[in-house]
Amino acid sequence: MERPKQSHENQADSRPTTNESSLNGHFDGLVKKDTRNVGCQGTGTAGESSSHTGSSVVENWKHERTRSIEDNEMSLPSLAAAYTTIIRGLGEDPQRQGLLKTPWRAATAMQFFTKGYQEKIIDVLNDAIFDEDHDEMVIVKDIDMFSMCEHHLVPIFGRVHIGYLPNKRVLGLSKLARIVEIYSRRLQVQERLTKQIAVAITEALQPAGVGVVIEATYVSFSLFCLFVFTLTTDINRPIQTDIKDTLWNFSC
Repeated sequence: MERPKQSHENQADSRPTTNESSLNGHFDGLVKKDTRNVGCQGTGTAGESSSHTGSSVVENWKHERTRSIEDNEMSLPSLAAAYTTIIRGLGEDPQRQGLLKTPWRAATAMQFFTKGYQEKIIDVLNDAIFDEDHDEMVIVKDIDMFSMCEHHLVPIFGRVHIGYLPNKRVLGLSKLARIVEIYSRRLQVQERLTKQIAVAITEALQPAGVGVVIEATYVSFSLFCLFVFTLTTDINRPIQTDIKDTLWNFSC
């Protein structure tokens, strides 16, 4: 049975109409073709939106790069050797007493900082999606976030605020923080991180609307704020503005 034709723009999905991605709280990781907008990047004003979710964002989620504990063990010596080269290149002596174990410590720390590659959204959402006749906005604010800038390999830290309007399904509140952790504990840029969080929630719950705000501080860089808003194409503007204004009041 194919999905009935809908009036949304760019609608081209022929997947079954059953809730394949969530059934009795179980999420199987199926990625449905997106019919939602991701917009208001940067410090956008209310009402801005793009025409579609970037296909690269959906593909990043569908084909997540992962590594196992075994991969960590196998790559640790080469990572430590690389840090030894870096220390030597900085003009230091890797054999100096205070630096003898530094390459191994640094390699272990980098694996920990990027542990998001070891986890999958599918595993986090498994058994955490519930049928619920709830239509009030769900807000979780001040979720701690730590990441690594992929351009300079410097830390990024800050807060994430998430809001969504349920569409007969809700997600355990603690799982929102886990989604943030999985995507942030990778080499990232803030724009992609914000979209990945929003798209993951959208694909899992098919809500009436989703908003994500990230406030981040980069080491030696200025504090700035990024807002990404996703919604179904037929959402009415009062609800859209309500989500955006509520989240925006948490930050910036």
